[in-house]
Amino acid sequence: MMFASRNLRLCTKDCICLFVCPTGATDTESGQIDASKCLDGCRLCVDACPGGAIHLVPGNYPKPQPKREDVVEALFDLAESKVKTRALAGALGEDHRLARKALDFSLEVLAEDCVREAGYMLPQSAVTKEFLKNLKERYGSDPAFPVEAVERLLDLL
Repeated sequence: MMFASRNLRLCTKDCICLFVCPTGATDTESGQIDASKCLDGCRLCVDACPGGAIHLVPGNYPKPQPKREDVVEALFDLAESKVKTRALAGALGEDHRLARKALDFSLEVLAEDCVREAGYMLPQSAVTKEFLKNLKERYGSDPAFPVEAVERLLDLL
């Protein structure tokens, strides 16, 4: 099952989707598309949207493949090393502001990719909750670690 979803930041409010949708699933007031009305794979709104704000998403995601424990641990070690290496970016000084910013961003993205590849893809999944709990246990005593933010995320999930 595939249904349409709108990225509100890309929506140009041309509302062509309203005219081409055979079921009336699009709602310009809320900006949402009612998945229960959306026809599986119809694509009329996707193809008509001039801003490219509408795309199809699967109704059901496959379960993530299990990862070997040594692979997961290696990915976490690599992510942790990238977080520590970010201190280098700060040491570059103001003369190298753009290089510092690029290095900082690159290391952050690499660390996030490592964590995601370790099996924590979907924000609402049980493994994400486990991951946040593990972060809190591992780094909770570090004054720089955002314990309150992690607790808030756990509450929301």
